[in-house]
Amino acid sequence: MKDKELEKDRKRRRRTFVYAMLLISLCVLLVAATYTWFSLTQNPSVVDMGLYVNSTPGLSLATSYDAEEDEWTNSLSYTDLVSDSYPLRPVTWSEVRQSFVTVNYGLDGRISDDYTVLTDEANSNTQTADSYYVVGTLYAKTGTTCTVSLAQAVEVNEGENGAGTFVIGTPVWNSDTLLHDNGGQGAECAIRIGFLITQVDTETGEYIGDSTFYIYEPNSDVHIDGSEGYVDTPSIDGTDTLSENLFTQTASTWSEADPVQREVTIKELGEFTSEDTELFHILAGEIYEIKIYVWLEGQDIDCTNEINEAQIIASIQFTSDYDDQSGLVPIPY
Repeated sequence: MKDKELEKDRKRRRRTFVYAMLLISLCVLLVAATYTWFSLTQNPSVVDMGLYVNSTPGLSLATSYDAEEDEWTNSLSYTDLVSDSYPLRPVTWSEVRQSFVTVNYGLDGRISDDYTVLTDEANSNTQTADSYYVVGTLYAKTGTTCTVSLAQAVEVNEGENGAGTFVIGTPVWNSDTLLHDNGGQGAECAIRIGFLITQVDTETGEYIGDSTFYIYEPNSDVHIDGSEGYVDTPSIDGTDTLSENLFTQTASTWSEADPVQREVTIKELGEFTSEDTELFHILAGEIYEIKIYVWLEGQDIDCTNEINEAQIIASIQFTSDYDDQSGLVPIPY
């Protein structure tokens, strides 16, 4: 009888040990999942984004290459380019494939070594589970030869507003604390905006020559954990960064007004750290197509589970440096 009790006790201890090991393994898996670019339990996403695109006088924008003359403008909004607010889920850009890709998981829940190639037709601008990023298309033309670049961000009305190019988490009023919460939830540190530039035939809209893809990385020197300093985003292609055509910018932030006001926050906007932000050189009478991509970069160290249903404000402004100015000073933004 005593031997049976001892055997039962040994079995109980073995079971307890096994359960403890399983629990430890599960905890390790959960911690690992939290800091991978894709969560096993939820996808970091951006559910609401304001995107504003502006240009300097002389550079006209439209949503169609053959738009009527009165439809060419200097300002377009998110709803002009994309018909609805669509979710963003983490992807990464592959320079080798010239496309976005997403990771695949093995049966054990870990990221496998192969990737699924995504397409604009199947994986952008939808409300389905296959939607990963958004893309909007616009066209640019000018009557005077010029070089088009991304404009530096500038503060307006003593920081109450901003102009130029920047990305910032939306200040969301909290009626309980009577302060604003950061609606970006850190997504502003992991988001990317891409520009696919292609010249088109002015009569047919067909592509002329090769396309060039540029990546704009805002808030590149701050991180979701509060640390600072630029960290390269490694490419799945084995290179140090996602692209040679990379524009980096320091952090854009906001703070409460003094006294606090529901409709006002004070913005401090970042500066480009790239040597230049040139996108393309356009001759008088030419038309260029600009596809603007917005995505959460899965390879970024800031793409974590802390991001959930984030809200983002993105401002894109093109500046034009004209060749024939007759002594006029270039308009910086």
